[in-house]
Amino acid sequence: MTTLTRTPETFDYVIVGAGAAGAILAHRLSEDRRATVCLLEAGGSDWHPWLHIPAGFIKVLFNPAYTWQFSSEPHEQTSGRRVPLPQGRVLGGSSSINGLVYNRGQREDYDHWATLGNRGWSYAEVLPYFRRTERRTTGDVRYRGRDGLLPVSDIDWHHPINEAFIAGAQGLGIPRNADYNGESQAGVGYFQRTIDKGWRMSTARTFLRPAQSRSNLEIRTHAQATRILIEGRHAVGVHYVRGQHHDTVRELRARREVIVCAGAINTPRLLQLSGIGDADHLHMLGVRVEHHLPGVGKNLSDHFSVRLVARAKQVRTMNEMAHGLGLVAQVARWLTGKPSILALSPSLVHFFWKSRADLVRPDLQGVFSPASYREGYVGMLDNYPGMTCGVWQHRPESRGQVQIRSADPFAPPLVQPNYLVDESDRKTLINGVRLARQLLQTPELARYLESETMPGAGKSSDDELLAFIRQYGVSSYHLNGTARMGMADDKMAVVDEQLRVLGLRGLRIADSSVMPTIPSANICAATMMIAEKASDMIRGLAPLAPDAAA
Repeated sequence: MTTLTRTPETFDYVIVGAGAAGAILAHRLSEDRRATVCLLEAGGSDWHPWLHIPAGFIKVLFNPAYTWQFSSEPHEQTSGRRVPLPQGRVLGGSSSINGLVYNRGQREDYDHWATLGNRGWSYAEVLPYFRRTERRTTGDVRYRGRDGLLPVSDIDWHHPINEAFIAGAQGLGIPRNADYNGESQAGVGYFQRTIDKGWRMSTARTFLRPAQSRSNLEIRTHAQATRILIEGRHAVGVHYVRGQHHDTVRELRARREVIVCAGAINTPRLLQLSGIGDADHLHMLGVRVEHHLPGVGKNLSDHFSVRLVARAKQVRTMNEMAHGLGLVAQVARWLTGKPSILALSPSLVHFFWKSRADLVRPDLQGVFSPASYREGYVGMLDNYPGMTCGVWQHRPESRGQVQIRSADPFAPPLVQPNYLVDESDRKTLINGVRLARQLLQTPELARYLESETMPGAGKSSDDELLAFIRQYGVSSYHLNGTARMGMADDKMAVVDEQLRVLGLRGLRIADSSVMPTIPSANICAATMMIAEKASDMIRGLAPLAPDAAA
C-alpha cells in the first residue's frame, strides 16, 4: 500500500468507529462549534429498511454488508465449534443490528469498577450519564431520564404465554419488577427496548442524524482505519482506506485527540496493528513496536447463553404469525401503527435471578419469548408453535483474548473468549438451565406447554446438561474488556480512569473494550454511558453531579 502524497487533512478530533459510543461522541464533541470532528466508519450508511424495522435484525445479523463476521476459535468447551461473533459494521454499529434491549446492569457492577481504582465510575457517578442519554416517560425520575435523545419504551404487544410465564415465575418466588433499570434489577417482567413508534432507535438515528448537518462534523463511511500514527509518545492521527481501494492510504491528523470507538474486537486489533500491545507478540509478526502495553487484547469477556425450546399447544405463537397470511396481517398492523411482531425485540420477557439460594444478588439473566428458533439459535423460526427460554451467567470468570494474526490490517484477528474454561461458570450455567426448565414447567404455563424439545426431558444430569450447553451455547454478543480501565501499576490495564491510553498522549478509547469487568446486563446501555461520560472528560467539563438516589 502507498500513501497519497497530498497534504493530510486535519481535524481537532478523529473518531474511529460510528457505533453505540462513536455516534454519541461525534454528537457531543461537535456541539462545540469551535471544534472540528471527523468520524470514520468502516461500514456504510444505515439506509436499508431492515436496519430500522426491529424484526429486521434477523435479516442483517449475519449479513457481511452490515456486520463484521467474526467468530471464536474452536475450543473443547464449545464442542470444537466456532461460535459466531457478529459485530455491527454500519452507522450506529451494533446499536443498528442488536436485540434492542435497554439494560443498565446492577449498581454493584459500577461500584466494583470504582473499588478497582477507577475514580469517578461508581454507580452514583455514572447514573447521571445513563439518565442524560435516555428519554423515557415512566419510571422513578431519580433513576430514569426524561429529556435524552434515546427513546426507551415498554412493550405494547401482549400474548397470553408471556403473562403465564411471568405468573409462573412469581409462583417460584421471583417477584414481578416493572423497572429493572430502577432501584433494583431482581425479578421478572417485560424488557424495555430502544424502539419508538415501531422503529429501531439506533445511535445513528438518535445522535448522528441531529448532528450530521453541522458544518464542523464530517462523517465518512466505508472508511476503515488501518493504523494510529504515533510520533514519540503522541498519537497524532490515523491512516485509513476507503471502499475497496486498499492500495491507497489516506491520512487524517488530529490536533487534540484520536478517539477509538471500534468495539471489543476491532479496538485492540487497531492498537496492535499500530504497534501498541505486547511487544513479544508484535515482534513475532513483524509489527514495529511503538508502545509496549501487554494488556491490549487481553481480559476478553462475554455472556455465553443457551436456550431451552418447547413446543406450544392451544395457542398461536410468533412462529405462525411470521408466515403466510399471518405475516401479511402483522405487516398491515405495523403499517397502521398498531402493535405488531415487526416492532418487537427478539426477547420479550426477562428474569434476573440467583443460581443459588445463598446469593445476595442475581447472577443469572434469562429471556423468554412465545417463539422458537431451529436448534435454539436466533435466526430461522421453527415450523411449529414454540416458545424459548434462554439463560446466561451475569458475571462469568472465564477470560479470553483478541490478537492480530499478521500485520495485514484486513486479515481477521484471532478471537478466543475461552467460554466455560472456569469451572464456576459451568456450574452456574448448569444451574441456570435447571432454573429455566423449572420456569417452563410451572402450573401457570402448563396449559400451553406440549413438550420440551431442547435439550429434551430425558437429559437431566449435570453431564448431560453440560454437554447440551457446550453443543448449543452461543455468544450474547456482549464482548468487552479488551482495553480495560485500571491504575498505572496494573500491568494488564490499557486506559486510565479518564480513558486515556496509558503511556501515550492524544489517544483515548471509549467503547465496551474499556470495561474492567462485564456488567450484569446487555452492554449497549453501558457503552452509551461510557461515551457520554467520555465526552465531558474530553471537553474538560466538570462531571455531572452524583445522584443522591444512588
